[in-house]
Amino acid sequence: MKKALSLLLSLVMLVSVCSMGISGAYEITNKTEYPVIVVPGFMSSELYKIDEETGEKVTVWSWGAAADLVGGASSGNLGGIVSDFATYLLAGDVDPIAKRLGEGFNRIFADIKSNPDGTPYNKDVYLAVSSPEETNFKYLRETYPDGRHHQEAEIMSHVCDEVGEENTFAFSYDFRLGAVDAAECLRDYIDAVLEYTGSEKVNIFAVSHGGQVTGTYLTLYGTEGKVNNAVLTFPALGGAGIAYDAFNYNHEGFNFGDVGLLVFIQHAMMLEEDLQYIVEAGLLGFLDELASALVPYCFETIGYWGSLWDFIPLEYYDALKEELLDKEINAGLIEKSDFMHYEIMSADGEYNYYDGFKKAQQAGTNVYIMAGYDIQIVTGMSVSSDAIIPTASATGAVCAPLGERFADGYVQAVDTGFNQLSPTMTVDASTGYLPEHTWYIQDYHHGMTYKDEYTKDLLYTLLLNDESYDVHSFERFPQFHATSNPAHAIHAQFDSSVEGYVSGEDNVLVITNVCKDSSVMISAINVRGTDDISFIFAPVVLAPGESKSVKFFGEFSEVSLSNFEICISYVIGNLTPVGQRTFDFVLMNGEAADFDSENPYVSAKYENGMDEIIGEDTVDILDKYGVKTLASIIYETVMKIYDFIVGIIDFFA
Repeated sequence: MKKALSLLLSLVMLVSVCSMGISGAYEITNKTEYPVIVVPGFMSSELYKIDEETGEKVTVWSWGAAADLVGGASSGNLGGIVSDFATYLLAGDVDPIAKRLGEGFNRIFADIKSNPDGTPYNKDVYLAVSSPEETNFKYLRETYPDGRHHQEAEIMSHVCDEVGEENTFAFSYDFRLGAVDAAECLRDYIDAVLEYTGSEKVNIFAVSHGGQVTGTYLTLYGTEGKVNNAVLTFPALGGAGIAYDAFNYNHEGFNFGDVGLLVFIQHAMMLEEDLQYIVEAGLLGFLDELASALVPYCFETIGYWGSLWDFIPLEYYDALKEELLDKEINAGLIEKSDFMHYEIMSADGEYNYYDGFKKAQQAGTNVYIMAGYDIQIVTGMSVSSDAIIPTASATGAVCAPLGERFADGYVQAVDTGFNQLSPTMTVDASTGYLPEHTWYIQDYHHGMTYKDEYTKDLLYTLLLNDESYDVHSFERFPQFHATSNPAHAIHAQFDSSVEGYVSGEDNVLVITNVCKDSSVMISAINVRGTDDISFIFAPVVLAPGESKSVKFFGEFSEVSLSNFEICISYVIGNLTPVGQRTFDFVLMNGEAADFDSENPYVSAKYENGMDEIIGEDTVDILDKYGVKTLASIIYETVMKIYDFIVGIIDFFA
């Protein structure tokens, strides 16, 4: 009777929940006066040559020109492509398609291939824009209103508003260069910007490959003290998983997943529809075969780019170098990439990132990193990442194997004086390049800083202030954050603890609708991994951007470093009417749990009630046809309603 009465009373409390707002703008307390340089991602800069007959500039690389050239070549070859595809359908042979596309690729982009020693094949290829006079945003907007050369346009548009178009610059560099050579180009460019503007320092916003170039610059030249703030977003410091998957074509090769690709697209477009629920994983077998067969042909053009070899993570470099490069023919390329891998990427190297960043900090540079975690590389490499860059490569942190987590009671490897174990217990941030200056965002997809209010505001705060910050500086920017991209619809955290953690001081779970357009009704809240707390069925409706507090029942055990998860099912008013999101939490409420050092990792997945009832074989069938999550949402919602009805019957019995 008491249990049933508490259910009825809790329903009253839950219906009259307290609304809470958790959103906010970035913070500018001491706005920078220094010029801002964006160092963009891979293949962002346009290249051209002079036509020998007409004397006119001819673009040999830009994303727009590439699309036009490939499209034109494909349309002119349509009959052959159709014939090759028919051969694939009949015989399962993808090689004719790969051969046709690969040879066409090499023909179209012959001007940007490199010699076996890593030097440019065509030495008469130049950057379309390069000097500060040509690359400040005032000039770019006036000269190229179509958006050409406007790197990271969404973010930089706002930077221009804050510091002025004439004080904002887009670094243009030859993306074929290895990181050391590109860092030297960045050094020259920074000097040129300082002379052009009369400033003493610059601020840098670096993206992906630009993060590797900037990180290498800071490691080699950071003691010069010419950079004030350097914000590296998902930097490829230690390499990129997608490059490894490409160069590993003789072995595992590519393993695209259509669910992963769709989720990536959802994040990029900030879609509130959960499209991954309506597809079956594994439909891209043809694309896997084609990509793996295509790379050996394209190797003629891209195989000796220093940048791509510097993208190979250190742990795989020696094996791929031994397999794909010749010690004599490729000696020049090997020498430069060896230096990058053994002296900069390696913690034992003379110019390693760990020491280099500290020296840059001592010279007056605020170095910050923003990185994603807990996503598989979209091309198949099974490591924690932002879908392109492994988390370990971007941050230097030790990560648990993908799909596993550190066991309860795990103690971080370095005593930094505060907890640096991620809520998922998959990342030990204490081991990173910059333990107090790196922010980790779960499900932060590559290139999508602008798509999440947390990451966008954090970037602007770090970049545009003349202050020195760390992960303790802002309550609304905790070191670990579960992305609030609208593609996830909802966000959740407890009321009194830092996001992702919980203690005996917490009383409610705060759920936020992060959608821009859609209302959300919470239909079920299920706890897995602990019996300490529970939630009853009591639908909560959230308008776009609205937060509400939801009461839980029970008390947390007096233990710390213990993981559990909360799975929230919801109904949303769009194309895909139901959805589900799971949040991990670490209990910090007493002595540390006992750690089994002989079994340091455990599965990161918790079984739900449906899995236990229907059995493994049925679960596999649902998973095969892409409806496991949908079935789980329905099951858990129905069971919450059932438990509630049983409680009501018990009350009146």
